[in-house]
Amino acid sequence: MTLTILLVISYLIGAIPTGVVLTRMVAGEDVRKAGSGNIGATNVYRVAGRTMGILTLVGDCLKGVLPVVVASNYFELEVSQIALVALAAFLGHCYPIYLGFKGGKGVATALGIFLVLSPLSVLCVLGVFIAVLYIWRFISLASISAAATVPLLVLLFEQSPPLVMATLVIAGIVIWRHRENIARLRSGTENRFNL
Repeated sequence: MTLTILLVISYLIGAIPTGVVLTRMVAGEDVRKAGSGNIGATNVYRVAGRTMGILTLVGDCLKGVLPVVVASNYFELEVSQIALVALAAFLGHCYPIYLGFKGGKGVATALGIFLVLSPLSVLCVLGVFIAVLYIWRFISLASISAAATVPLLVLLFEQSPPLVMATLVIAGIVIWRHRENIARLRSGTENRFNL
């Protein structure tokens, strides 16, 4: 029963649409109707400015951090159960009930999850993300590269089958949700990111 309640709460926390809430409060517009239409930090950055983009990134990251920290520190759960809590928060962000199950791509929320579950993996994968972004200037390509790398890093540093399985699911969904970006990268029409 405790695990079920935790999963539901984690999903509902993950489902909070940070970018939508912030842009409505500050800019008075719906980020889903501007730019790429995505609710994540990159589109919020383009639509509402740097500050809102950063706040969205932090908020989406916290949606991954909080449920996993609570599950890990305040409940006697097995690693497999904590992995399920992490997945629930991640799925909440990608498929939020508040927005008709049309959410973000999950990169920032996944970052928050792995900051708790495997900080060494995050340190290494941030290096991959920054290197790809610096060379090619595509946030989508950097995100896809990071997602493809993180399961190997979790396997290396954590050596926990439940965490590796959860990481594979998360990475797979992140890459799948970037399929339109992949098509644009292949056609040469993807937008480059410039500070």
